Amino acid sequence: MDSILEKNLYLFKEHVGFLKAHNNYDIYDPESKEMILHCREKNLNIFYKIVRIFFRNYKRMTPFEIEIKGLSGKKILKVKKGFSFFLSKIQVFDENDNLVGIFKQRLSFKSNFDMLDKRENLVCKLKGNFIGWNFKFLKGDNEVGLVTKKWSGIGKEMFTSADNYILEIKDKVEKDSPLRLLILAAVICIDMVIKE
Repeated sequence: MDSILEKNLYLFKEHVGFLKAHNNYDIYDPESKEMILHCREKNLNIFYKIVRIFFRNYKRMTPFEIEIKGLSGKKILKVKKGFSFFLSKIQVFDENDNLVGIFKQRLSFKSNFDMLDKRENLVCKLKGNFIGWNFKFLKGDNEVGLVTKKWSGIGKEMFTSADNYILEIKDKVEKDSPLRLLILAAVICIDMVIKE
């Protein structure tokens, strides 16, 4: 596992775009303010581009494949979702395209996902509320991570589709745990499945 995954704080900045189809992010170290990772969506076909641009209400149903890479271009992980009509299922792969885990959206009035390992055993839960911007990662009763929306200015938030998120992974998550990959990937799921 890449040493960049040992950090506990990440700032996700979504690229600003007017009528954009692809979702791309840059990830920064909030303490040093340095960019440390890139997230780029790839393999989006023309039909889904049109749906995302002109039929925005259906954007969260469209499939996506996003790779998170280091600044050198080395892949850290991949997040992939197929077409979903109602509840989403998202797969997370490591740098070698080995399945690490799965997110399964649960039916509720809140924004909840079960985070499963590759054998579909429950690892932790992602819990948020439908209108709020705070999401907690819970392993049993223990909070192991937190995602909050970082407001970057009223003009940017009102007139673009770009969102910024702060991810905090708690110290209790071991530095080499696959749970870190799942938590990092969850920010993409929050933005593209819940908040779009």
